[in-house]
Amino acid sequence: MQASVTSADSAAIHPLWLRISHWINAFAVVIMTLSGWRIYNASPIFSFAFPRDWTLGGWLGGALQWHFAAMWLLAINGLIYLGMNLLTRRLWRKFFPLSPRAILHDLLHALKGKLSHADARQYNAVQKSAYLSVMLALIVLVLSGLAIWKSVQLPWLRDLMGGFDNARVVHFCAMSYLVFFFVVHVVMVALVPRTLLSMLRGR
Repeated sequence: MQASVTSADSAAIHPLWLRISHWINAFAVVIMTLSGWRIYNASPIFSFAFPRDWTLGGWLGGALQWHFAAMWLLAINGLIYLGMNLLTRRLWRKFFPLSPRAILHDLLHALKGKLSHADARQYNAVQKSAYLSVMLALIVLVLSGLAIWKSVQLPWLRDLMGGFDNARVVHFCAMSYLVFFFVVHVVMVALVPRTLLSMLRGR
């Protein structure tokens, strides 16, 4: 019995807690992005607006309700995700060591179509940097969102972002990076579909 459990554990690529938090994060980010586009349209930062059909909420009040609901889901689930990564030391095992030289090396191989995906348990340097950067982007997204939402109550955070208007720009940039990551991530999953199966089944 013990041998079978050990064998199953060693075969696992993604533990259950990681898979659950991954899909919750993905759901929350999609909801926040679509509702955020509707909120943005109510007071654009730049000289463009998002097509209404791409937004969620119908009107500003509805979009804010969706946005705040997804915000709490993202923040709580994100804390659990980071906490479990630190507690199990998965963060250090999966994402480190990492160096600019390794990133450049693997990026050049990826552009040439020569980057190996033979072992799904091991991230290459490009994947490591991408996942770490998206974790940072999510933290910036939450903090800049709080600076906008609670600008009066959290003046130190608002000032850290460079003021209310700049906090909106920071929030928009973090969102844009997440959308870019999401698109690239989906393309890579399409190219290597077994990565999707591992995130669904764990192995």
